[in-house]
Amino acid sequence: MEFDWNNPPFEWDGSLTPRDVEESFEDPFAIRLLPDSSRFAVQARYFNLGKSASGVGIFSAYRTNGKQVRVIFARSFTPEEQFFYQKKLNQTLSQRSE
Repeated sequence: MEFDWNNPPFEWDGSLTPRDVEESFEDPFAIRLLPDSSRFAVQARYFNLGKSASGVGIFSAYRTNGKQVRVIFARSFTPEEQFFYQKKLNQTLSQRSE
């Protein structure tokens, strides 16, 4: 997966790096969502919830043309996102062990 980091449309707050965000997309348990809101209908935007190699939970909004990913926004998980990610992870792992 190739990332476009030219002139990102958001400010890095110092807690995350582009590499952290890229690693969150490589997370085998990452959750990718397509929002169903009409405000995203003009240009498809997606959400990714994944963890970096260091274990930092990262929420990203992005768009893609199938070859390149353009991250529009990225930040650390909120407590609710951490709960949702962990719940999905537990479900996936319990299904694999059956």
